Amino acid sequence: MEQSKKYYEAYDDRYKQVHKESLTWFSDNNSKIVIDTINHYFDNHNINILEIGCGEGRDAKYLLNKGFNVLATDISPAAIDFCKKNHPEQEDCYQVLNCLTDRLQDKFDFIYAISVIHMLVQDEDRQSFYKFIYDQLNESGIALICSIGDGMEERKTDISQAFNLQKRIHEATRKELLIASTSCRMVSFETLFKEISENNLTMLDSGITSIQPDFPTIMYITIKKKN
Repeated sequence: MEQSKKYYEAYDDRYKQVHKESLTWFSDNNSKIVIDTINHYFDNHNINILEIGCGEGRDAKYLLNKGFNVLATDISPAAIDFCKKNHPEQEDCYQVLNCLTDRLQDKFDFIYAISVIHMLVQDEDRQSFYKFIYDQLNESGIALICSIGDGMEERKTDISQAFNLQKRIHEATRKELLIASTSCRMVSFETLFKEISENNLTMLDSGITSIQPDFPTIMYITIKKKN
């Protein structure tokens, strides 16, 4: 593992490696759970939205095109550069951000993170993730977190291997790529609920959904600050 980088920064390597092949890692399909959550908890477009881990920008692009005010962030400069180049008319809406160490001046009505928390393996990093959400939410704000898993299985990868290259099949093209292994920690709903409660947040809703074709099974939880 590269000692100068944190293990979760291996995702930046993966984006560079995939984009070098003129491919995208994820599909362009927006995550329906995001707009469904907005429609359930908010009655108009006049809300400030923050995305943590926007990747190649599929969800931010969808919301921006629907007229929402969105700041889409990612720890990966390669991912943000991709978004800015592919959506130049909205480039100011994309920003490099490490949610574990950085803070934004604004607070937000709605924060969402699709398949981000799973990349954080160490407990202290997961705590920092929740602390960021707490700090950046308005007092009445809502957050949506989606995590890879079925709600029962618990396992984690070896973070020392995050930057190691491995062969992976690109879903859309079936092309074999040599890319960074990255990191993954799957937790049960029991663990997820405990983490939420320990970080001054409270659950509003939870369940299992699907974000095709990238995440056939993914957990979701909607939360707010504890009163």
